[in-house]
Amino acid sequence: MSIDRIRHAGLREKVMSADKAAQFIQNGMMLAITGFTGAGYPKALPTAIANKAKDAHGKGEKFSVGMVTGASTAPECDGVLAEAKALHFRSPFQSDPILRNGINAGEIAYQDMHLSHVEQHMRQGFYGKFDIAIVEAAAITENGELIFAMGIGHGVEAIKNADKIIIEINDALSAGLEGMHDIYDEVGLPPHRKPIPIVGAFDRIGTAGLAIDPDKVLAIVLTSAGDRNSKFAEPDDVSKRIAAQVIDFLDHEVKAGRLPKSLLPLQSGVGNVANAVMAGLLDAPFDDLEGYTEVLQDGMLDLILAKKMKTASATALSFSPDALARFNENIEFLKDKIVLRPMEVSNNPEIIRRLGVIGMNSMIEADIYGNINSTHIMGTRMMNGIGGSGDFTRNGFFSIYVSPSTAKGGAISAIVPMVSHHDHTEHDVMFIVTEQGMADLRGKSPKQRAKVIIDNCSHPDYRDMLRDYYDRAFVASQKTGGVHTPHLLLEALSWHQRFVETGDMRIK
Repeated sequence: MSIDRIRHAGLREKVMSADKAAQFIQNGMMLAITGFTGAGYPKALPTAIANKAKDAHGKGEKFSVGMVTGASTAPECDGVLAEAKALHFRSPFQSDPILRNGINAGEIAYQDMHLSHVEQHMRQGFYGKFDIAIVEAAAITENGELIFAMGIGHGVEAIKNADKIIIEINDALSAGLEGMHDIYDEVGLPPHRKPIPIVGAFDRIGTAGLAIDPDKVLAIVLTSAGDRNSKFAEPDDVSKRIAAQVIDFLDHEVKAGRLPKSLLPLQSGVGNVANAVMAGLLDAPFDDLEGYTEVLQDGMLDLILAKKMKTASATALSFSPDALARFNENIEFLKDKIVLRPMEVSNNPEIIRRLGVIGMNSMIEADIYGNINSTHIMGTRMMNGIGGSGDFTRNGFFSIYVSPSTAKGGAISAIVPMVSHHDHTEHDVMFIVTEQGMADLRGKSPKQRAKVIIDNCSHPDYRDMLRDYYDRAFVASQKTGGVHTPHLLLEALSWHQRFVETGDMRIK
């Protein structure tokens, strides 16, 4: 039973139902709720809060809360709260369709931001006061130390910063998680920050649990429910071709002497394509790999189980159902190979730069000069958010962006004249990869980048259109003396406008 996971006798007295615990949540509160890419989020409280909101709205009363998470949660957290119109503010990353619709309809204020900044913003009061932290845990020790769940995210700062705490103890989580976390909470504030003492990807610098003040605990709710364990699609031909491009490039860099045979620590973003790259490394000519990432997915887990990867550091574990089963079955083997950290550590620019992390992330689109849009559809509609991609892009040894060259059955080109929204600029992006090929942007001017991106990455259906745009932009820019980055300003976003109006970027 879940109550056996509460080994602190005094805290057992605070166990209550989710409905009773939800009564502590009042209209207008700011909540810090754990959860990171479908792991570590509360399973019962959000529904209870949503029901309270619906009851209030039925009586003509106002009820909504602000919510800051680690990253995305799940339908039973973000989804139920958005559906109940119980959110007026949300940050920093999301992926729920109901929440997304509320954001894009202007019903929910949404702040998208780099994940490495979240805890600092909390600590410095940029969000205002946090009334309550709602945290999922695997256990509470005899000494009152909280053992986090499958995702930590901003959980440490949430507990320290909030006035009060509500804890969900989930006995569906393996008890073997205890000992896998590395809790470090000494980042501090300027001007007195000290270096974070991680010089190797698997260095442990903290404790297994976080000491909590029993007096701050309002309630403990017992649950037994799994994380959002979404099944990954089997790698298709496009994903396999993208993965092969990345692996061939890494092999080339090893042979050129720019990478060791074990590579450098790997970061992989979320999604099917990124996971396919990890899966492709199973048969690649590299051994003794290391991971330093934010989310550890199926592909990286399988590398560890196959002994191709020695160790991996993350802030969350986000598995398919099959991978979760493999994780639980092998948890004793994995205990000294996986470490879970607060996201202020997993995404910290200082550490990413020191370790020389190879960052691999997905994109919505890239333009011919190497700027990346990873968040907005047609420039205005939020998809998910920037997450940690910027942390690794700006500070990694390599920054790689991957995507199929087209979407919507060919109606959208992933390579466009100008991105409709900038998330990562040409100054930070080193490589762009589609199933068509790879563009190495190192040491190249904008005009040189345009040639390799168009030639190597664009789909044949769009390649001539891109060349035509660039050639005409170059001629027009010569007349104005602006040939460093040639553009036709009135035409640069016409591809997006054409899709909005006709449903296809192609000229027919």
